[in-house]
Amino acid sequence: MASSASPTVYVVDDDDAVLGSLRFLLESDGFAVRTFRNATALLNATDPSGADCYVIDYKMPDINGIELAGRLHQSDRDTPVILITGYPDKNISARAKAAGVKDVILKPLLDENLVKRIRRVIKNSRGN
Repeated sequence: MASSASPTVYVVDDDDAVLGSLRFLLESDGFAVRTFRNATALLNATDPSGADCYVIDYKMPDINGIELAGRLHQSDRDTPVILITGYPDKNISARAKAAGVKDVILKPLLDENLVKRIRRVIKNSRGN
């Protein structure tokens, strides 16, 4: 897990507009941000474990967000994952929790709500 003065958030989403808006939102709040257009790009990154928090889209073409969260959780249990989705269903929270996801947020609500949740899961993962 990263431990820099500015927490690092890795954002994975196949929508460039969402990536851009999340980068702007999070950098404006003092986070360092790395973006990835799909799960494979994150998994192939030189340092996929350099994050303090992952924000991952659920519906992506290569590997969905729950599958990616499960893979990350197996190799890095300490770094929290927040799943974002525009496709909620009644089973998504249970499946996400089983994959190690700390929180599920609906995409229309990605604003200060997301920032607060990221700060909370990072603080909890650090034991503060």
